[in-house]
Amino acid sequence: MTTNVRETQDLELALLRRGVDERVAESERCGRCRRTPLVGESIYFYEGGTMLCELCRERERQPPLSKGLKHGPAFGHTIRIADRRAA
Repeated sequence: MTTNVRETQDLELALLRRGVDERVAESERCGRCRRTPLVGESIYFYEGGTMLCELCRERERQPPLSKGLKHGPAFGHTIRIADRRAA
Protein backbone atom coordinates (compact mmCIF):
# COMPACT_ATOMS: atom_id res chain seq x y z
CA MET A 1 0.00 0.00 0.00
CA THR A 2 1.52 3.29 -1.05
CA THR A 3 0.59 6.61 0.47
CA ASN A 4 1.09 9.99 -0.99
CA VAL A 5 3.67 11.97 1.01
CA ARG A 6 1.59 15.12 0.60
CA GLU A 7 -1.51 13.39 2.02
CA THR A 8 0.49 12.19 5.04
CA GLN A 9 1.83 15.69 5.68
CA ASP A 10 -1.67 17.17 5.39
CA LEU A 11 -3.00 14.61 7.88
CA GLU A 12 -0.18 15.31 10.33
CA LEU A 13 -0.79 19.05 10.06
CA ALA A 14 -4.54 18.63 10.58
CA LEU A 15 -3.98 16.47 13.68
CA LEU A 16 -1.48 18.96 15.08
CA ARG A 17 -3.87 21.89 14.57
CA ARG A 18 -6.73 19.97 16.18
CA GLY A 19 -4.58 19.14 19.21
CA VAL A 20 -3.45 22.75 19.62
CA ASP A 21 -7.04 24.03 19.28
CA GLU A 22 -8.26 21.58 21.93
CA ARG A 23 -5.49 22.54 24.31
CA VAL A 24 -6.13 26.27 23.87
CA ALA A 25 -9.85 25.77 24.48
CA GLU A 26 -9.11 24.06 27.82
CA SER A 27 -6.73 26.72 29.13
CA GLU A 28 -7.77 29.47 31.48
CA ARG A 29 -7.40 32.93 29.98
CA CYS A 30 -7.59 36.37 31.52
CA GLY A 31 -10.98 37.99 31.01
CA ARG A 32 -9.42 41.32 30.07
CA CYS A 33 -6.19 40.74 28.12
CA ARG A 34 -6.87 37.10 27.03
CA ARG A 35 -3.37 36.12 28.19
CA THR A 36 -2.81 32.64 29.63
CA PRO A 37 -1.36 33.05 33.15
CA LEU A 38 1.99 31.42 33.83
CA VAL A 39 2.33 28.43 36.16
CA GLY A 40 2.66 29.76 39.71
CA GLU A 41 1.02 33.10 38.90
CA SER A 42 -1.82 34.38 41.07
CA ILE A 43 -5.24 34.53 39.42
CA TYR A 44 -8.28 36.40 40.70
CA PHE A 45 -11.96 35.53 40.32
CA TYR A 46 -14.72 38.14 40.13
CA GLU A 47 -18.52 38.17 39.84
CA GLY A 48 -19.91 36.44 36.79
CA GLY A 49 -17.05 33.93 36.70
CA THR A 50 -14.55 36.41 35.28
CA MET A 51 -10.93 35.51 35.92
CA LEU A 52 -8.19 38.15 35.77
CA CYS A 53 -4.43 37.71 35.73
CA GLU A 54 -2.03 39.44 38.09
CA LEU A 55 -1.35 42.21 35.57
CA CYS A 56 -5.01 43.12 34.95
CA ARG A 57 -6.10 42.86 38.58
CA GLU A 58 -4.64 46.26 39.39
CA ARG A 59 -6.98 47.95 36.89
CA GLU A 60 -10.10 46.41 38.46
CA ARG A 61 -11.87 48.63 41.01
CA GLN A 62 -13.84 45.84 42.69
CA PRO A 63 -12.09 43.46 45.10
CA PRO A 64 -11.90 39.85 43.90
CA LEU A 65 -14.27 37.21 45.29
CA SER A 66 -11.41 34.74 45.57
CA LYS A 67 -7.76 34.29 44.70
CA GLY A 68 -6.10 31.21 43.24
CA LEU A 69 -2.83 29.93 41.91
CA LYS A 70 -2.28 28.77 38.35
CA HIS A 71 -1.21 25.12 38.50
CA GLY A 72 0.79 23.19 35.93
CA PRO A 73 -0.61 20.34 33.84
CA ALA A 74 0.76 17.70 36.24
CA PHE A 75 -1.13 19.11 39.25
CA GLY A 76 -3.13 16.33 40.85
CA HIS A 77 -1.50 13.63 38.73
CA THR A 78 1.87 13.35 40.45
CA ILE A 79 2.94 10.82 43.05
CA ARG A 80 2.57 11.89 46.64
CA ILE A 81 4.87 10.18 49.14
CA ALA A 82 3.12 9.62 52.44
CA ASP A 83 5.37 9.03 55.44
CA ARG A 84 3.59 6.28 57.41
CA ARG A 85 6.34 5.57 59.91
CA ALA A 86 5.41 5.65 63.57
CA ALA A 87 6.17 9.04 65.07
